[in-house]
Amino acid sequence: MIRIVRADKYDARRSVEAGTEEQRQAVQSILAEVRKKGDEAVRAYTERFDKVRLEQFRVGESELREAEELVCAEVKAALEEAAENIRDYHQRQVRQSWFAMRDSGTLLGQIVRPLQRVGLYVPGGTAAYPSSVLMNAVPAKIAGVPEVVITTPPGADGKVNPAILVAARIAGVNEIYKVGGAQAIAALTYGTEQIKPADKIVGPGNIYVALAKREVFGLVSIDMVAGPSEIVVLADDTANPRYVAADLLSQAEHDPMSAAVLVTPSPSLAEATARELERQLEYLPRRSIAEAALRDFGAILLVQDLDEGFAVVNRLAPEHLELMVENPFDQLGRVENAGAIFLGPYSSEPVGDYFAGTNHVIPTNGTARFSSPLSVDDFIKKSSVVSYSRQDLQANGRKIVALAWQEGLHAHGRAIQERLYDFAKEDGEREQS
Repeated sequence: MIRIVRADKYDARRSVEAGTEEQRQAVQSILAEVRKKGDEAVRAYTERFDKVRLEQFRVGESELREAEELVCAEVKAALEEAAENIRDYHQRQVRQSWFAMRDSGTLLGQIVRPLQRVGLYVPGGTAAYPSSVLMNAVPAKIAGVPEVVITTPPGADGKVNPAILVAARIAGVNEIYKVGGAQAIAALTYGTEQIKPADKIVGPGNIYVALAKREVFGLVSIDMVAGPSEIVVLADDTANPRYVAADLLSQAEHDPMSAAVLVTPSPSLAEATARELERQLEYLPRRSIAEAALRDFGAILLVQDLDEGFAVVNRLAPEHLELMVENPFDQLGRVENAGAIFLGPYSSEPVGDYFAGTNHVIPTNGTARFSSPLSVDDFIKKSSVVSYSRQDLQANGRKIVALAWQEGLHAHGRAIQERLYDFAKEDGEREQS
């Protein structure tokens, strides 16, 4: 079912983000309609796709109170504690404004400010993930974003998954709207009568949401266009094949296009893990999804040694990387490309998905080569500050003029020369007096 191959025969990248021409045209049509007609278009698309007609999109207080009653105490307590762990981790990422004064009187600095309004897209239905609410909203709130809003598809009863609402309350979300799909991305971009536009849109969604985010990028900021999940486990003979198989399946069950890969120099671990995958699949409710993922995008890659193993890992640049090797902390410095790194047998990937405090919004499909997990930095903007002194302009003005002229931008040079003329005149007058 899962193939055992040489590492040089495998490429984990998947062409998953472009969509079909029909899908792109559908998304462009939805965006144009919402931009033109606002709430009317959103209402029509909600009725068409979600089979419910809503006059008011915003979740009211009565539904929020009802959700608190519907979610069991154990889940609420787990969400509360997970949120605290996420806050503790992300609080350490906060940046401060700074200023530096030179002896010459010039001041340089940087002002850090939060974005004003962020839209968080949350999938609905069977793919409702309250953990993603925490992962997206908590860093935004720590960054100081005053308005964090959620859009999420309503159910057939016109309501939102209650666990989503409870997570939103815990994370400090300000507004929640019953709008899904590309029409939600359009509303957050252009604004409607009921939904104000956002500065940035974050959060996962289906192919139509991903395409819509790609289309509106530039009008608003987005986090990333994420593909299906992936995990790579680098393991040696010290690894437990039951743990390895279980962790591979934890990602394979996400989506038929998820990639689950074991990299190992141990043929015996490879064979034992393959057998464990077969055994554990028997009891998996999402077996058909996991089987398809393992068959089409999964692999057990045999390497000569850990040196080759780390080279393979860095080439794949996985979303999630587990190091199930002897003394994993000693090996950490060899990892160059990975979104999240899990060390040792007890750092199972779901620990990061739900509870440890690190963010589970992580670059996929090899983009960890140049991208990072969602963080507080995604919800701030920085302004540079320059207060240049007369002393420094007088000392450096001619250099600035020379650079401007080199680029053929004579008005740039003139702006400096006008001041240099005045300095020369004032200095001459002082000499005469």
